[in-house]
Amino acid sequence: MSLVPMKDILLRAEAGGYGVGAFSVADMEMILGAVKAAEELQVPMILQIAQVRLPFSPLDKIAPMMIAAAKNASIPVAVHFDHGLDVQAIGQALDLGFTSVMIDASKLSIDENIKITSEVRKMADRYNASVEAEVGQLGVSEDGTGDASRIHSDPKEVKRLYEETGVDAIALSIGNQHGFYKAAPKLNFEILEEANSLVPVPLVLHGGSGISDEDFRKCISLGITKINVATATFSAVKDAAKTYLEGEKTDYFSLSDSMMKGAYKNIKRHMQVFSMKKEI
Repeated sequence: MSLVPMKDILLRAEAGGYGVGAFSVADMEMILGAVKAAEELQVPMILQIAQVRLPFSPLDKIAPMMIAAAKNASIPVAVHFDHGLDVQAIGQALDLGFTSVMIDASKLSIDENIKITSEVRKMADRYNASVEAEVGQLGVSEDGTGDASRIHSDPKEVKRLYEETGVDAIALSIGNQHGFYKAAPKLNFEILEEANSLVPVPLVLHGGSGISDEDFRKCISLGITKINVATATFSAVKDAAKTYLEGEKTDYFSLSDSMMKGAYKNIKRHMQVFSMKKEI
């Protein structure tokens, strides 16, 4: 239980036929809400923060909270550094105790992607940490910039990345994007199915805010094991705070509790969908 490598959680989920939520957090309230939901449902989870969020949530401040929450949880929790953009930041996350890191070199050529991912793999091995990489680009970046055009993953490149780096999980683009969708996403399940047939490691779906429950479940059945959710949680926390502040009597601690509950409700709902009603 408690703090574990992401690989351990994902391999168990893959064998059990269910998905694991990877929930982005930005403060104590989100961390507490996420752990509360996971403990109530008795499901494993991944707490994560993306590099683009660090100007608002400095890594050396939020990492100790994330790691302490994981260590004290009654269920398995991995602490993941999401969308790492450079080796230096990934190294800092590993030094602070993260049990998983992602190198996002998807904007580079497949050769350069493999080169930097291999470097991160070697670094992470010294910490017994898991590594996630990405093939194919989501048109909208983690911070919301960019356009909605997508470069779908090439399953053959997914296979090559795995064979030449030995990563523990691979994120791919099948029509998903970060942030809320302006229209219902049209996911390319053929790409997912082919990629899943070519590699033995769990696959990752980024951009989980706004995908239908039905599509989530289909993705899981075709090899998606880790599902990232960020924007939906941030929005739920904002809405909970707004509703509370519209009341007649307000105080800081009740506001904090409302924000925690906003994160908890959103995260719990997603966990229930991802569990696929399997024994966990």
